[in-house]
Amino acid sequence: MTNLLWLQGGACSGNTMSFLNAEEPSACDLVTDFGINVLWHPSLGLELGENLKKLLNALTSGQMPLDIFVFEGTVVNAPNGTGEWNRFAGRPMKDWVTDLAKVAGYTVAIGDCATYGGIPATAPNPSESQGLQFLKRQQGGYLGTSYRSKAGLPVINIPGCPAHPDWITQIVVAVATGRGAELSLDEFQRPKTFFTSFTQTGCTRNMHFAYKVSATEYGQRKGCLFYDLGCRGPMTHSPCNRILWNRQSSKTRAGMPCMGCTEPEFPFFELAPGTVFKTQTLMGVPKDLPSGVDKAGYVKLTAAAKAASPAWAEEDIFVV
Repeated sequence: MTNLLWLQGGACSGNTMSFLNAEEPSACDLVTDFGINVLWHPSLGLELGENLKKLLNALTSGQMPLDIFVFEGTVVNAPNGTGEWNRFAGRPMKDWVTDLAKVAGYTVAIGDCATYGGIPATAPNPSESQGLQFLKRQQGGYLGTSYRSKAGLPVINIPGCPAHPDWITQIVVAVATGRGAELSLDEFQRPKTFFTSFTQTGCTRNMHFAYKVSATEYGQRKGCLFYDLGCRGPMTHSPCNRILWNRQSSKTRAGMPCMGCTEPEFPFFELAPGTVFKTQTLMGVPKDLPSGVDKAGYVKLTAAAKAASPAWAEEDIFVV
């Protein structure tokens, strides 16, 4: 059996709700097929009060092994670094995080808040929130740059707002079945198997992107969402159009822009009025360009693409 403990800090429970909708494998499969013993979870845990404290103390003391420590939400440090705004089982949650991370075989951060701080850490960050090992793009976070779990890995970050349920369960299975050492992580400690390609990969609007034909309204079945509606699919590392949500769709397929929630900067532009769902431009050129494309190259490509644009690029040819 593999002991798994899931705690929740400053969070909206979105990643818990996502996890419970996992299908490949499901949350039940983790228990029945992969031998994972869910010691406690905010929505599934049965222990309360003193019994919960006994469980947590048994883990921190080493009396009971903790193979996988999953954390959802931010580490709340307010007020003044005490963590008293987020108490759990008789003490600040951040103190449990400190002690449990020391004894965990693997530590896994689920969702944008646990990985980078997410929305709670957006300026002015009154809750003094941090991700487990990052604060936005800056490495360190609550546990510090040098943190390694007992297996020798840093925190495994599975970002997203929320994280896709199957990203969560598949990484948990990889760890539980002894393949944790095979995980390859990128510079933000995300598993490369999920976060090497871009959200744009597999997007059904790619032909519209290529010919610079823009969608002008949400939900519109034609046109690319990048040029006017602030879609960050070409700059965001995620498999949202390869591993579909509910096995059938994604935000861009449904006509909504990607907001880049798997990147450390999310939410972009610090939620200033007029910046959400609107492409920020300078002299008609998007401020943020597709990864690896420079401004001069973008201008040349755009001119050529518009000149070559066929009539069908303006039509609704969406088939999924």
